[in-house]
Amino acid sequence: MRSWVNIYWLGRKELRSVLGDFVLVLLIAYSFSVAIYAEATATSESVNNASVAIVDEDHSALSRAIANALFPPYFKVPEVISANEVDEAMDHDRFMFVISIPPNFERDVRNGDQPSIQISIDATAVIQASLGNAYIQNIVTDEVNHYINRSDEETVYPVVLVQRRAFNPNGTGMWFGAINSLLNQISMLTIILTGAALLREREHGTIEHLLVMPLTSFQIVMSKVWANGLIILVSFVLSTFFMVEGILDVPIAGSRMLLFGGTALYLLAAAAIGIFLGTVARSMAQFALLLLMVIVPIMLLSGGLTPIESQPEIIQPITWLLPSRHYMAFAQAVVFRGANISIVWPQMLTIFGLGTVFFGASLMLFRRSISVSK
Repeated sequence: MRSWVNIYWLGRKELRSVLGDFVLVLLIAYSFSVAIYAEATATSESVNNASVAIVDEDHSALSRAIANALFPPYFKVPEVISANEVDEAMDHDRFMFVISIPPNFERDVRNGDQPSIQISIDATAVIQASLGNAYIQNIVTDEVNHYINRSDEETVYPVVLVQRRAFNPNGTGMWFGAINSLLNQISMLTIILTGAALLREREHGTIEHLLVMPLTSFQIVMSKVWANGLIILVSFVLSTFFMVEGILDVPIAGSRMLLFGGTALYLLAAAAIGIFLGTVARSMAQFALLLLMVIVPIMLLSGGLTPIESQPEIIQPITWLLPSRHYMAFAQAVVFRGANISIVWPQMLTIFGLGTVFFGASLMLFRRSISVSK
């Protein structure tokens, strides 16, 4: 009982230390609010307000119909330019797309020929350029077919494909972006706070004060885990209600209590990684470099940015050792598919198992570092 009392009071000291640091509090508030909003809304899976210009050397009804088919919110209102302005306009980043319609285009289409339309693309914005190119090709094809057939008649095929979007009927990419950003912030901040807590004790010389007290390494480590974990968990809960559900309007289909419980399990694993890095590093500079080596793979290989199945086969087995991979699968199942505990318990058990292993390894390394210090 005395051991847990010590853990409680040490954790309170850690809470005061973190909450008394204005920069850390500002970082946490920013990470769970503005950063999530920016990441969720910045990446678009559809063309949005793409700038486009038309070089109309035909001046026909068909060429005007093509220009009129490019309308907001996918494209800005097309601007008519001359052929001599194309290179300069693209070099100065005035347009993402320039559509060049050759002379006699309508006449050639009417005669059954196959005239060509040139689309110049600024591919520095890779995703928008690729999607916009497909949009423009479909628009031009539809307008030409409509002109030839003089109607909106469509070809009737013997097989009709019916698409059904499960869990996200409108295909809103912001839903996945918001949840992925929220989970990434958990990983990053938990590792940073717990690792920096140990280094702060060492740099301020207070670690020696703890070593002369009747405290065990488990009590020291556990106090930092629960204190920093509590800060992140509270921030996660507030961000879920106010930012994700409130401002971004992302629906959570499953149990929120189940989501928060699985998050608490994941915090144990993430905090253990932070303790490990904080013990290995001897300065904040070393800790920052180690963070780059650890946090980036954790985010990239979790399955939030790209599905695990799409990653290189040599990498996929390694992802089983990352708690973030299982937590991402757990969170997406609860948030988007409304999964209950009977479905996600394997992921929760795996997270707890990996967290226990990482925590044990971090504790052993911390004990060894304490014995060396003594």
